Amino acid sequence: MNAPTNMKTIETDILILGSGGAGLFAALHAHQTNPNLHITIAVKGLLGKCGCTRMVQGGYNVALAEGDSVERHFMDTIEGGKWLCDQDLAWTLASISVERIRELENELGCFFDRNPDGTIHQKAFAGQTFDRTVHKGDLTGIEIINRLAEQVWARGIHRLEEYRAIELIHSADGKSLAGVLMIDMQTGEFSLVRAKAVLLATGGGPTMYKYHTPSGDKSCDGLAMALRAGLVLRDMEMVQFHPTGLLAGPGTRMTGTVLEEGLRGAGGYLLNGDKERFMGNYDSRNERATRDIVSRSINSEIRAGRSTPNGGVYIQMSHLGPENVRKLFKGMVERCADSGFDLAQDLVEVVPTAHYMMGGLVFRKDCSTDLPGLFAAGEDTGGVHGANRLGGNGVANSTVFGGIAGDVMAKWVTNQTLAPCNMEEVAASIQAHEAPLLRAPGDIEVIRDQLADCMWNDVGISRTEESLLRAKVKLDALEQSLNQMGVGDLQRAYNLTWQDWMNLRNLILVSKSVTEAAIARENSRGAHYREDFPKPGDLETSYFTAVKLDQDQLRIENRPVLFNLVKPGETILVEA
Repeated sequence: MNAPTNMKTIETDILILGSGGAGLFAALHAHQTNPNLHITIAVKGLLGKCGCTRMVQGGYNVALAEGDSVERHFMDTIEGGKWLCDQDLAWTLASISVERIRELENELGCFFDRNPDGTIHQKAFAGQTFDRTVHKGDLTGIEIINRLAEQVWARGIHRLEEYRAIELIHSADGKSLAGVLMIDMQTGEFSLVRAKAVLLATGGGPTMYKYHTPSGDKSCDGLAMALRAGLVLRDMEMVQFHPTGLLAGPGTRMTGTVLEEGLRGAGGYLLNGDKERFMGNYDSRNERATRDIVSRSINSEIRAGRSTPNGGVYIQMSHLGPENVRKLFKGMVERCADSGFDLAQDLVEVVPTAHYMMGGLVFRKDCSTDLPGLFAAGEDTGGVHGANRLGGNGVANSTVFGGIAGDVMAKWVTNQTLAPCNMEEVAASIQAHEAPLLRAPGDIEVIRDQLADCMWNDVGISRTEESLLRAKVKLDALEQSLNQMGVGDLQRAYNLTWQDWMNLRNLILVSKSVTEAAIARENSRGAHYREDFPKPGDLETSYFTAVKLDQDQLRIENRPVLFNLVKPGETILVEA
């Protein structure tokens, strides 16, 4: 099996896969550390116009205010993560976010909302003991990405736009990463990008679920490539459902998009189909409970038959004053208005929506991985959030570790040379990705719909052994059906059906890893809830799941959580 002799080859010092907060911060930090490096950002869409960071509404958690502290932020993260976090990673998040928010404001030019005295305004987010979420209205992500993209463009960092990464390629001796096989989506041709260091920052994106917040082009590409490269993913059962996705009715892609957590933080109510406020029946914090609890509570109301006409619940904001709501949540009001709803004055239907993956690639606090030359940051990584991510910790995670990755990679590559690639891996991947072009076309949408129903019904907010084993069988069948299905011999340039086939291939593989991890965890922690094992289990002997692809079979093992900074039942906070 030989790779094409005329295949385009690109060489660069640092290749960054993804242009969200993690990827752009990494590029800027690497350039700042060594401006002479050849740095390339490859992105599936257009730089500055795609990715999940741009979609962030709520804000950025950071301990700035008087009375708050890095230690308090750390403890909230650990307790919110149900003691499954890697504590070194959680401490790095809480401590470096203070530095990063100053960088965003003073060096990159972000404008965040202020208090009358000129200090940064910080709003309430669920699951936190202090109001520490920095924001720009409810459109924080756009502000951050616009400023980051401007700085990247100004520095002349190289860009491969509409380039899709499809395989991590080992060196010829198998000891390190040597490059990435990509498809130029504009032409449909394969390209091999050789690099001394690669950052995996493609983002997660649980779009395998019926209701989901990320855009449809997010398909867990980085996680699937990591699995195929023999790397270990952790905490994959921990898929976060945002409690309030817009339920706009059938036939619209607006369904599933987030109505941000700040609505509940500001005092919004959740009402069931009988227009009764219900959160107090489930948690003393009412609507400001953590996302996992609110999502399960909504799901319980729906399953009990107390749902709205479209099968969700209502969110009510009008009691806070319509003008006040329009002022504080301009973006959310406009989003609802685009779908024909008045958030400021009327009830709006919402439903839990798959939002974020706490699980991901095992990595260290310097963003290195077990494969030399491969670094990772952002939602492609696991361990930072444990069993449940606090709202506002996501964009902090991306920018904190993206910056670290850029600094570390820039120093790493000074002692590296471009290694020869394993061309057999290149040829095998090309063959696998060209296969659907050589088969008669089938109905890919049927597989997509069946995947969405399977994951929503059987690997969703509430799980049982029976539902998970049923999903395991279904996912194997869907994988087999996809591998037998073609897209036809169409032109390769902008071949969206071919791209959909690749999306589904990755989504099914990652869905299988989520299912295997969920079967392995016979307790309920954070986002993972087993009706047949509803108790959280012993905190002192906590473990995380680790999944690896071994000769086309997913292998699971449980690994102990290290309580190297604080143990369950203890705290690092010092009372005044």
